[in-house]
Amino acid sequence: MGATTVVTTRERLEDVAGRIRRAVEITEGDQGASPVLVAVVAELGRKSAKALESLSAGDATATTARECVVEVEQAADSAKTGAEADTGASDATREAVSDAHLAICLFKAQTNQD
Repeated sequence: MGATTVVTTRERLEDVAGRIRRAVEITEGDQGASPVLVAVVAELGRKSAKALESLSAGDATATTARECVVEVEQAADSAKTGAEADTGASDATREAVSDAHLAICLFKAQTNQD
């Protein structure tokens, strides 16, 4: 029999948080990104860190977890919209923000199936 890899919800959330941190770093380093985009993506980073901390506490209820994911997803929606609208943002910034957005959307869909 082959080995089975079980990816936990925490591991998936850590992957999402890593993608969001990458988007924050790339956006902050993008000289063409508007201050508004930098702020919106930074807010996504803060919401992600807060969610990871809340969900890592071990005492989060299903309702708390769902609220955290929805809050991060809403911030990711705003960041993606901002990146798409910012004509000065680099392709790398747009791609990183889009990747972070997709990661939280997939996380939410997978979590709803679990």
